[in-house]
Amino acid sequence: MKKKMKGIKIILIGILGIVMLLSACSDPKQAPIVATAKNAIKYTCPMHPQILEDHPGSCPICGMTLVKKSGQASEGAGISLNTVLQPVNSSVISGVNAITPEQKQIPTTVSANGYLDFDTRTFNNIASRFSGRIEKLYIKYAFQEIHQGQRIFDIYSPDMVTAQQDLIFINKNSPQETGLINAARQKLLLLGMTSAEVNQVIKTGKPYYSLPVYSPYEGHVHDMPHTQMENPADASPPSDFANNLPLSVKEGMYVDKGQTLFNVVNPHMLWAIIKIDPSSVSAIKLNQPVKITLPDLPGKNLYGKVNFIEPTLQNGDKTTSIRVYLDNMDHDLKVNSLIKAEIKSGSAEGLWIPRSALVDLGRTQIVWMKRGAAYVAHQVNTGTTNGNEVQITKGLSVTDSLASNAQYLTDSESFIKTQGNE
Repeated sequence: MKKKMKGIKIILIGILGIVMLLSACSDPKQAPIVATAKNAIKYTCPMHPQILEDHPGSCPICGMTLVKKSGQASEGAGISLNTVLQPVNSSVISGVNAITPEQKQIPTTVSANGYLDFDTRTFNNIASRFSGRIEKLYIKYAFQEIHQGQRIFDIYSPDMVTAQQDLIFINKNSPQETGLINAARQKLLLLGMTSAEVNQVIKTGKPYYSLPVYSPYEGHVHDMPHTQMENPADASPPSDFANNLPLSVKEGMYVDKGQTLFNVVNPHMLWAIIKIDPSSVSAIKLNQPVKITLPDLPGKNLYGKVNFIEPTLQNGDKTTSIRVYLDNMDHDLKVNSLIKAEIKSGSAEGLWIPRSALVDLGRTQIVWMKRGAAYVAHQVNTGTTNGNEVQITKGLSVTDSLASNAQYLTDSESFIKTQGNE
């Protein structure tokens, strides 16, 4: 009987132990164990692995965004052996932050470089109306400022002396021949003499042996090259204004009829020559707003519009040039200064990603698409680039997830392979 009671006690004790064990497993007080494992996730800096934090943030040394430390239990969840064994030039396991493309419409701008140049619409040539010898030259150096009606040189011309003597002879011997007198008078006026000078010749009966020549234009004097001085037929404007050589025209020099002596340029009008990359030419239209900044003048902004698009390409230059007309009334702008321009080309609607999420391989562009715990190289087609954003025309959708920093995942010593291009 005692042995039977002893067996019953043993059975009861066993049942009680099983009940206590089951209640302990279902006790909610065990939940902190899971939380402790979750809180054990560490974040580190890709450049400074000695930095370990238990929360996301920035590296206290370099400021980079902290990423999850590899090899943690939570990170390893879901990573299969097949994923780990993928080649690194097509699949990468990383804790880089993932982003999604954005479908939106943004204003687009075209950025380009260029330089300032003279507005050739203001070019005016001063040419000799008759042959002769320059007796006195009042212009002493290039870029000298002159005004309309200013005396620029005196010239002796046998032809002009003969024309004046003809007028004196007709007026003295045939004063009734008003037609001949008016014709001789008009000839002198067309050759450059003023009405006051012609009246003085008629009044005194003595010709001018040294005739003053006055400027019909206002601006800065630019010297004509020696080649054009030797060949008067070539009267095109000089291409290089930044020379301080002595003037080609000198006192005592003989000049021919029609020979160009000086080029007068209005410095109050310039234009900006902006070089547009071929990929952005299609977005450029006339009258688009342009903002111009000059590295030499910090804080100074110029505003204009696209006034002219050159229809041809320069020799050896693959860019397209556009012109923006500018005012230079304060003489702050200097010719040949480098400039930077931003042209508002409208707006573009599409799928946009940061430029940092794209890797340009030359002929192809790729992003790192997130596939489970890994990132896989994926080829895309790009459109317009606007600041720090790139338009994706093919290869992505708004639901895709990709690495925010594609360059960080790229191995510089290997070739990236995408699906179908192995």
